[in-house]
Amino acid sequence: METTHRGDLQRSAERRRYELLEAADRVVLRDGPGASMNAIAAEAGITKPILYRHFGDKGGLYAALAERHTDGLLASLRAALDAPVGRRERIEATLDAYFHAIESRPQVYRFLMHPGESGPVAGGHRAPLLNSLGEELARVIEERLDLGPDGERLARVWGHGVIGMMHTAGDWWLSERPCSRAELVRSLADLLWGRLAAAGDRVAGPGF
Repeated sequence: METTHRGDLQRSAERRRYELLEAADRVVLRDGPGASMNAIAAEAGITKPILYRHFGDKGGLYAALAERHTDGLLASLRAALDAPVGRRERIEATLDAYFHAIESRPQVYRFLMHPGESGPVAGGHRAPLLNSLGEELARVIEERLDLGPDGERLARVWGHGVIGMMHTAGDWWLSERPCSRAELVRSLADLLWGRLAAAGDRVAGPGF
């Protein structure tokens, strides 16, 4: 009986946490980097101390939102990387998945990557978020390409380099919109295509 009660409490807490993150997402979509704990608490219909009880502080809430959105982006990147097409098309699909994500929810992107009033609190989470994306891409590159005896190191260099390129290019593109998303993707794919085109596949099939 006690175990059942404990399980009910845990499910209730998880459901409540989900509802609070949904409320936080709505505020972030509206206010972007300026989203405040007061506004999120008001959106959720609770007081700020209750919000703190669930997440500790704004840094804790930021980390939970970052994990939620990073997981979604990683799923999109994995799907693009696993598409049954040629390597060039796969590269373009992966780039497009990233830029589609930041274009479709620019306020979320700015909240995660360019926090306003949260300053160093949220900024401290940006590096781990980018690092997670870089490590994930590195694993996929190593799995799909034969890069020789130093393949693991090179895959990590490429993984973090590509994520850094997409992050910086995405910032610039969202700010200035000098070209279409399709043109941005094609241009960056051209930049990546040289060495990748020459690398050998590890397994038969379309390759990375």
